[in-house]
Amino acid sequence: QVRLVESGGGLVQAGESLRLSCAASGRDFSLNPMGWYRQAPGKERELVADMYGTGSTKYGDAVKGRFTISRDNTKNIVYLQMNSLKPEDTAVYYCKVVVWGKNYWGQGTQVTVSS
Repeated sequence: QVRLVESGGGLVQAGESLRLSCAASGRDFSLNPMGWYRQAPGKERELVADMYGTGSTKYGDAVKGRFTISRDNTKNIVYLQMNSLKPEDTAVYYCKVVVWGKNYWGQGTQVTVSS
């Protein structure tokens, strides 16, 4: 059974940094796409960053140059380093893994950036 658990969210001031972690369990995910999405109140869920099994990455336009996705395949953990945070980055951040074409989601972790 695939399970994703996010951690690392919190309340920070604008300009500060946070690192989110997502621990995956249930199988080996080293070849599976994993990523981070976010959803702010009243808005649709949007891509933050994806990392494919090849190591290639894709970032949402709003976070390019500020956020970095990485993964430790030995531990089945994917990270999101968030720098220069802005109030508009406030959202619930979700981890996702794709297994045989099916999306699995974590429960989310709240990130709040005050101005």
